[in-house]
Amino acid sequence: MTERHTAHTQAQSTPPSDLSQAPIVVFWELTRACALACKHCRAQAQPLRHPLELSAKEAYSAVEEIARFQPKPILVLTGGDPLMRRDLFEIASQGVASGLRVSLSPSVTALCNPKNLRRAYESGIRHISISLDGASAQVHDEFRGVHGSHGQTLQAVADAHEAGLSVQINTTVCRSNVTELDTLATLVANLKVVMWDLFFLVPTGRAHRQDMLSPEEHEAVFHWLYDLQKSAPYRVKTTLGQPFRRVAFQRSQQEGASFAPPPATNDGKGICFISHVGQICPSGFLPIVCGNIRATSLVETYQTHPVFQALRDSQQLQGKCGVCPFNRLCGGCRARAYACSGDFLAEEPACPYLADPLSHEVGLAVTPV
Repeated sequence: MTERHTAHTQAQSTPPSDLSQAPIVVFWELTRACALACKHCRAQAQPLRHPLELSAKEAYSAVEEIARFQPKPILVLTGGDPLMRRDLFEIASQGVASGLRVSLSPSVTALCNPKNLRRAYESGIRHISISLDGASAQVHDEFRGVHGSHGQTLQAVADAHEAGLSVQINTTVCRSNVTELDTLATLVANLKVVMWDLFFLVPTGRAHRQDMLSPEEHEAVFHWLYDLQKSAPYRVKTTLGQPFRRVAFQRSQQEGASFAPPPATNDGKGICFISHVGQICPSGFLPIVCGNIRATSLVETYQTHPVFQALRDSQQLQGKCGVCPFNRLCGGCRARAYACSGDFLAEEPACPYLADPLSHEVGLAVTPV
């Protein structure tokens, strides 16, 4: 799996100054090579590295360009499987030396072993995200396309802890595993991780639209998550699940509880992506190429490209997202809108909420960025 639109622990603790000027997270797909065959893989990862991947020299230049953002973003090294690049740890070390917080999102294969996890820590990496897509071995292994992956994943979590890394679990929520979420929540608690990030499937790459939950099923999971976060021993977050912010706000209002809005990030808004061949996109799940880091400034592309600017303008949203009182807090998943309609400004297809023009419901005031 690539990019794993991961909002690591640091991302929630980093206040965005101006998301039009700098992203909170840059995801860098170092390679598309991977030994797994995940059925939902955005990158459609391949066994071998692409001959046109960024060279070591180009990679070091890319690190320098990423570090030009102010404030400096979190850099997530992902893939494919970033461990397939032998210069991974040198790239990570340069990123740390440049003042970036560098996180790792590897695939769980034979390369995700104690030796390499220690090398990750020694390079300056302090946080790792590991995917666990089923409470049972049957569901997870079918998801990953490799028998025994579930057990390897549990061992990788233990090995990462032993190496001194903080661990985040990523789970892609879809039709094949939604019934296991309760059991999975307990398993994640037993793993002693700092965060559980639930990714809501976008039908791109190998994923298909029939794998998505219905809008009503999405809503039910969002309410379940809101209740879970009250007692979970880890932080709960959604990725590609922007409507959860609306649900959390509505529930907190109903309960008279305080609500601290998370950064209103979205594809191209606080998020930026670099592909294995240097392409610059709003995210890995929104594969609209806006430039190439070999010839284009990443900073200028993020700040000034019309696609990025449109993605940050809630007034350009269409359909029910355009009139929703929560569109600055939520905005809908732009990648899912694009995957389902071909228009990245279209309404969020996984959200059942429809604002009543006579209800006078008011969304949370969020400063537009």
